[in-house]
Amino acid sequence: MVLQEKTLTCLDCGKNFVFTVEEQEFFASKGYTNEPKRCPDCRRKKRAARRDNGYDDNPKEPRQMFPAICARCGKETTVPFQPRGNKPVYCRECYELMKTRQPA
Repeated sequence: MVLQEKTLTCLDCGKNFVFTVEEQEFFASKGYTNEPKRCPDCRRKKRAARRDNGYDDNPKEPRQMFPAICARCGKETTVPFQPRGNKPVYCRECYELMKTRQPA
């Protein structure tokens, strides 16, 4: 299939932008099936807003940890979520041990 540049309209700003052949090839290589809905500027702004709201893949501050008691060995541990008490919580060692023993 021969790819051609496409002119699309940005969902956020309403401006037209070109979805280049190179971008289409990149999208295809990543397995993306949808065309972009936002122009490059609005995509950058959206990524920056996600980072500013704490959704960064590489946060500058350490993640908040919460104290817990391991349901398997009874050891005190910390976990990156607030335990609610309705599900067991495991220390890293027990979690890894249980994960390796479960069938795939």
